[in-house]
Amino acid sequence: MDVAFLLDKYFKGTKDVSIDVFDAQTLNAVYKDIIGAMTSHFEIEVSVLQALSYCLYEIMDNIHIHSGKPLGTTMTSYDSNQKTLSVLIADDGMGIKASLSENEKYKDTSEAEALKLCLEDKITDGKGLGFGLYTTSRLIDKIGKEFILHSGTHKLVRKDGKESVMENGLWQGTLIYMVIGTNEEIDPNQVVDHRTERYKVMNEM
Repeated sequence: MDVAFLLDKYFKGTKDVSIDVFDAQTLNAVYKDIIGAMTSHFEIEVSVLQALSYCLYEIMDNIHIHSGKPLGTTMTSYDSNQKTLSVLIADDGMGIKASLSENEKYKDTSEAEALKLCLEDKITDGKGLGFGLYTTSRLIDKIGKEFILHSGTHKLVRKDGKESVMENGLWQGTLIYMVIGTNEEIDPNQVVDHRTERYKVMNEM
């Protein structure tokens, strides 16, 4: 994975960027380190931490379940002036369209349509519950400043209350980039769509 490209594209001019590479065996340890850094080194509302911790784990877990590749990369950076956290999670696997196409229901879905579909509830290739990107989408609706989902030759962008899908340079795999406000209070139960079993898991995380 071209880490230098990702740093230049998404974190240009940022001094402190934490970079972690993980696989199925190290996912839990890396995840705990990231959450530990969030609670130790910058200001973040408890409700934001609850919701973000759930979404972050789900997205990281998606990589070894859906991508077909063993490794994923995370990058995080906190802006103390803006009170925002930037998070990037990427893999160089099969990508969203190819993954969804493993489900007969979505085999004829275009790449652009796949990017929109995967943010909806219960959309899955059959290997998971289709809940991780859906909850992340709901989190972005609450406190997101910017959200990018790039897979293949298309990119979905949410910013300033608008969403668009456009053709873009190739990203082999799936890349998720988001900037969220850390000092805003939210109801994390709304992020998990009032599903009590998810809320319990979120609290445990």
